[in-house]
Amino acid sequence: QVQLVESGGGLVQPGGSLRLSCAASGSIFIRSAAMGWYRQAPGKERELVATITSAGSTNYADSVKGRFTISRDNAKSTVYLQMNSLKPEDTAVYYCNVDMRPFLDAWGQGTQLTGSS
Repeated sequence: QVQLVESGGGLVQPGGSLRLSCAASGSIFIRSAAMGWYRQAPGKERELVATITSAGSTNYADSVKGRFTISRDNAKSTVYLQMNSLKPEDTAVYYCNVDMRPFLDAWGQGTQLTGSS
């Protein structure tokens, strides 16, 4: 059974930085899978933040380009999201995803990022 354990959320002031981590386990497909971060703000649908393939190719939402960096450690089956220059509109629950459909499509439980003023 696939498990995704997220950590690193919290309260941060505008302009601040935070790093999210997501450790995956329980499937032989994880190291070959794309990994990513999505977020859902109150009253809004879940949206893509960033993804990274097993080879390291990345994709970002326009709203976070230049501010967020996604990376992964294949040896640890862990994906990271470094978030800099945070804005109030970044407030959301952030979800980790591991995608190698049709074999694997798993989601973490979510970690809250709250921007304070």
